Amino acid sequence: MTQKHGLGRGLSSLIPQKNSIQNSKTQSVASHKRDNVSVNLKRKFKSQLTNEYNDKGDFIKEIPIGMLRANKEQPRTYFDEEKLFELTNSIKVHGVLQPLIAVDKNDHYELIAGERRLRASKKAGLTTVPVVVKKHDDLTDQIKLELALIENIQRHDLNVVEEAKSYKRLVSEFDLSQEEIAVRTGKSRSVIANRIRLLSLPIEIQKGLIAGQITEGHAKVILSLSNPQKQIALYKMIIDEKLTVRQAEKKVLLSEHARKKHINQGKTPHARRLESQLTQYFDTKVRVRESASGGNITISYFSEDELKNILSRLKLT
Repeated sequence: MTQKHGLGRGLSSLIPQKNSIQNSKTQSVASHKRDNVSVNLKRKFKSQLTNEYNDKGDFIKEIPIGMLRANKEQPRTYFDEEKLFELTNSIKVHGVLQPLIAVDKNDHYELIAGERRLRASKKAGLTTVPVVVKKHDDLTDQIKLELALIENIQRHDLNVVEEAKSYKRLVSEFDLSQEEIAVRTGKSRSVIANRIRLLSLPIEIQKGLIAGQITEGHAKVILSLSNPQKQIALYKMIIDEKLTVRQAEKKVLLSEHARKKHINQGKTPHARRLESQLTQYFDTKVRVRESASGGNITISYFSEDELKNILSRLKLT
């Protein structure tokens, strides 16, 4: 390599070169910005820390991790270890940027939301975490479940099965309608209904949905089959053949077409027409079967709302 002559090593070391000055300035500016962001975050957070309840009955404070207990109403039951590891590393560098939510139970604090952040904080070696503390007054189990559910939904922290179970609890334990749940969570009623329907799938398929072996779209296709054995068979076929949602739909359509063709071979035109009319009237699946001495009509429903609609049309409510 050709040696450059000119200033000499001693003199050049005393006179910073243009690139060195520019790099130094860039590093200084970047460092200054990081420091300012860090200081501003700390100032902002510190200004929020108070032991006095605000007009909503909340305050933010640093609480020792050992004083926090899990919430029995927590809808999240599955914690992805890889994502938890990523959050732990983030907390090591930046700290807990979003406070947890808890209620003061005198001798401890019960978590309403933030169990994932709490677990990661423990792994990161923190001794205290920032917590939004709510007054115990008027915090019923329903409100705690709603708060935990909404917070997790907004952060996309729940898998669809956990979400479905939470909706189901709000319906069965707290007598909320799907419309009321939709208003509280900001979801459409159809989303609530479809998520709850996922719980009618065999447990094996629900586990596959949680593990990401199939998508919610696949699950909806599987739900179009009423027989659990057929559902599991299709589920295994989707995994083994790596079927897309569209390909799975085609499999079901072909199977259903063959089944209907077989059934309709022994069904009179009157029975087929009646079946079509009843299906349209009740807005759900209806089957008409004839026999020598009469026959039977089977009306299927897949949610409480659909049942209410059927009973209403039968003038039973």
